[in-house]
Amino acid sequence: MEKTTESELRGRVERVSYANPDNGWTVAQVKPDGRRDLVTVVGPLMAPTPGETLAMRGWWTRHPRFGEQFRVRSFRSEIPATVEGIRKYLGSGLVKGIGPRIAGRIVDVFGEQTLDVIDGRIQDMAQVPGIGKKRIAMIRNA
Repeated sequence: MEKTTESELRGRVERVSYANPDNGWTVAQVKPDGRRDLVTVVGPLMAPTPGETLAMRGWWTRHPRFGEQFRVRSFRSEIPATVEGIRKYLGSGLVKGIGPRIAGRIVDVFGEQTLDVIDGRIQDMAQVPGIGKKRIAMIRNA
């Protein structure tokens, strides 16, 4: 793989194919802003979460077996801002007590305000069908 001019790529993590917990080496598929197709990104991403938006710096390479990839040199994580990004982020298993189905219910009720509700008004989660005091406590602790 030959290094080319450094560029920037920003997009939402759709899935993680491989993540090494010892050194952070990750292979993930990202939906870049302004593009329809997913892009494979590789590098030291330290286990990104589906739904998470990353702003990455690196360079484009062509792997002989896997094709075009974006090789990450550095990145920063951005809090999801869209309803779909929040749904994927919460449904990824990042927060104990919230799976894909519950994440969908929460986002259906709170929309783009979901993360603000979880951070500052957790008691409002009782408005979501299927979420009781026990699950609210579990989410608060997570």
